[in-house]
Amino acid sequence: MHATESPDAGPPLSALTGRFHVHEVRTEDDRIEYYGVPLVSYEHLLRELWPVFNDAGYRISFSRRGRTDVIVAEPIDTGMDGIPWTNVVLLLATIISTLIAGALWFHIDPSDGVFAILDAWPFTVALLTVLGIHELGHYVMSRYHGVNATLPYFIPIPSIIGTAGAVIKMSGPIPDRRAQFDIGVAGPLAGLVATVIVTAIGLTLDPMTVPAEFAESDDGITVMLGHPPLLELLASALGESLYADDPMRSVHPVVIGGWVGMFITFLNMIPVGQLDGGHISRAMFGRKMEAAAALVPWALFGLAGYLYYGAGVSFAGSFIWLFWGLIALFFVAAGPAQPLSEASLGPKRMAVGMVTFFLAALCFTPVPFEVIG
Repeated sequence: MHATESPDAGPPLSALTGRFHVHEVRTEDDRIEYYGVPLVSYEHLLRELWPVFNDAGYRISFSRRGRTDVIVAEPIDTGMDGIPWTNVVLLLATIISTLIAGALWFHIDPSDGVFAILDAWPFTVALLTVLGIHELGHYVMSRYHGVNATLPYFIPIPSIIGTAGAVIKMSGPIPDRRAQFDIGVAGPLAGLVATVIVTAIGLTLDPMTVPAEFAESDDGITVMLGHPPLLELLASALGESLYADDPMRSVHPVVIGGWVGMFITFLNMIPVGQLDGGHISRAMFGRKMEAAAALVPWALFGLAGYLYYGAGVSFAGSFIWLFWGLIALFFVAAGPAQPLSEASLGPKRMAVGMVTFFLAALCFTPVPFEVIG
């Protein structure tokens, strides 16, 4: 196709006037390539062309062929191609793993049969609701800003909660810091709303009483969960007890689902790399946040060391921060997502960001859990 001819799809060549001098346009399937010379800086070019191509249903990137610059436009994936079997299989596996974990919190005897764990469904529903709505927040905002995103991938894992959370995968560049902020903050805020509702419902349900056979056994172990300030505030507001001083009673397992939502919110808000907190802090403070993020793993290592050596917390209770310090090191090495435009956020988003970090701080407890026995 000659440079004087506009492609059948995508924006007209006039949209590039004064920004990119086009020598030639090539099309291959749904992909459009514009060969030519940029007339402005790459940052300015992307900032100007992103909304034009996005409105036309395309995402853009740069490449270089020999001595020629190329703008590559590819259609934005706006729907699913068939059934997302990987997502479905992982969801089903996570339902099973969380039912098994929930059976522990409901004190269900495994000898009652494999179908007995189905009675733990309130725990599974509470937990998957919190995790799903968190990821749905990211998904909706990704689509809103023209960033390709998958449906959530739930992660089953044998543990006291039965899952390692859920993730979505994004592809393509993030257009600007505002989009990066919106995508990052939507998950924690949506998840916290779900967490508060789930926790409030759970606090109003009848507490669990430890069965006599469990109480009299010397072979079992007890998992003691730390209470983050947000959980204590909700319990106080509703006039409900957390039964911290009564070993024979505990909150309803639905509250445990809310506790997991708080714990995962705090972990996701650690300001490193491509965690939610990393996206938000990078969007709020720009590139200078990358140097500050390098200190985060050492803060987590320091917390683990203080708890174990200074506060006398068991290895099981302090190991979590050593583990997350290692994870944070990985995220620091990988680096944060880099938006195409460095335009500042504005006061409203900065205020929302500060509130979100404050709410995440209310989800923190220095000793999330202790294993006794």
